[in-house]
Amino acid sequence: MNDNKYLTFITDEHLLYCISNLHSAYLKARSNVTKKNFYSNKVDTIKLTFDAKFNDIDEENLIQAEILRQIDKSFNNSIGTFHEQILGGIDGFEIGNLSGFDVKAADDTLFADIKNKHNTMNSSSAESLFQKLARYADNYKQAKCYWVQILAKGSFNERWTGEINGKEYSHSRVFKISGDQFYALLTGQEDALYQLYKVLPLAIENYLSSLNQQVASTKNSALDEIKSETIVSERSILDQITVENYGYYFGFDKL
Repeated sequence: MNDNKYLTFITDEHLLYCISNLHSAYLKARSNVTKKNFYSNKVDTIKLTFDAKFNDIDEENLIQAEILRQIDKSFNNSIGTFHEQILGGIDGFEIGNLSGFDVKAADDTLFADIKNKHNTMNSSSAESLFQKLARYADNYKQAKCYWVQILAKGSFNERWTGEINGKEYSHSRVFKISGDQFYALLTGQEDALYQLYKVLPLAIENYLSSLNQQVASTKNSALDEIKSETIVSERSILDQITVENYGYYFGFDKL
């Protein structure tokens, strides 16, 4: 009898462990946005000016939204890791731990590289990935090797063939597969990814409520730092950001 509360294909403990890891990554991403981090790639204040006027957003909310966009970009990378850890917790499979693959079968009959979205690779990355999967297929004659797209443009499990960077690529045991079909392949349950989606809200709520102590709110400091500067300079928030990013440009020292 299966005593799991959430899913049949992984233990409750493993699911909550994966959620805990993702929560830690989120808190780290959120707390990392200091003014220095926020400015690290140069803030496009001309674009932000259009954003503010075209969307009728005040500057403070605009900058908060831009900071959240940066957090989201950082956090997105952790979602792929979440799926790797979930799939690696299925009986008979394990995660790669930076071994060149993301998930593999314990008996070496399957190797997989997991991308959260279908469009995260350029042609050079795709070529490199195909070559890597083909090497695994050549080294392990019983192995099927997969490029997994968790969020794909369709539902599929097919051989990965085609032209990449002007070269024809194909291998009898190199495949591309959508997230739903890969979850189904590893679990033997056709709707396994759907099951995960449905239990996540409850599992996340239970994880958060089970924390021994309230996690201190890790508020990013970038906006507070910028606002404190405006008190002294008497500039608008956007002007302050512009001066601190482009004060060395002709005329910008007049702000």
